[in-house]
Amino acid sequence: MEFEELEVWRRSARLACSLYKELRGLRDFGFKDQVCRAAVSVPSNIAEGMERESYREQVRFLSYAKGSSAELRTQLYIAIDIGYIPQARGLAMINETKQISRMIMGLNKHIAKKLKHRANPD
Repeated sequence: MEFEELEVWRRSARLACSLYKELRGLRDFGFKDQVCRAAVSVPSNIAEGMERESYREQVRFLSYAKGSSAELRTQLYIAIDIGYIPQARGLAMINETKQISRMIMGLNKHIAKKLKHRANPD
């Protein structure tokens, strides 16, 4: 399966685009850069992992993607608190990061099962 076919990749890429648009006019370039890097890291790590040849590497990159999702969620809480993102919009994005994290975990578990089966065939 190509990474572009994965719903988790599509949703995380859409979230990154939405965040870029939301912060388009933000003049706090350091914060904006940090948040956007975390947002772009999620779909990028999913894509990179799924293009790897080994299940072990796929699992590793999906773990990075999940970590970046948590980093992004933290930054969204901060963005709401300091007034960079309206609360309703920020909370919707936070909810999306939670759903994406669950999806990454599910995909990771699926791949980990393949890895385990490959290591211990019947």
